Amino acid sequence: MHYKAKNNITIHPYSVFIQQENILTHSNIIISEFCWIQGGIKLVIGNFVHIGSHVSIGGGGVCLIEDFATISAGSRILAGTDLPLKEGLVDSTIPAEYRAVSRSFVHIGKYAFITTNVVIHPGVTIGEGAVIGSNSVVTKNIEPWTVNVGQPAKPIKDRPSENIKRLGELLYKEKDILPCDMSQFLHLKKTTEHLPTI
Repeated sequence: MHYKAKNNITIHPYSVFIQQENILTHSNIIISEFCWIQGGIKLVIGNFVHIGSHVSIGGGGVCLIEDFATISAGSRILAGTDLPLKEGLVDSTIPAEYRAVSRSFVHIGKYAFITTNVVIHPGVTIGEGAVIGSNSVVTKNIEPWTVNVGQPAKPIKDRPSENIKRLGELLYKEKDILPCDMSQFLHLKKTTEHLPTI
């Protein structure tokens, strides 16, 4: 049994949502089983996005997922983290004044493909159309329309874009959907650069 919301949003069972009031969804979204998703400062999920099973989105920061992005099974998106080299305790059970925490962002561009078991660290932008190979660790920005693998992820080849973009435009027209305008949320990335470490 699964839950089907308006705007063609399908949420499969056993997924957990924290800080739901900070989650903004658009249309044609699938969230598969056993996901753990935190709204943090803000989580925006665009159109035609699939979040695969056992994905976690956390860290308490800002996460922007643009149209046609795919996040495959087992991937971890960290929009913030405890800072182990600072003078603070690292545990979510600890009161804030005893911790050293950084809230940041992750921005996943349009048409990006995050394959299985990828870990994306805070403060990273995955460029439009980029692919991150299975079991890769992303610690720096990823260039658009590149295929990246490794720990840390590095580009190994380019990804063709022309037909992918054409198909995306056709689907917008067929479904009579306007592209998600992420520009109104990009300022949130900048605000995290100035958040105090607590």
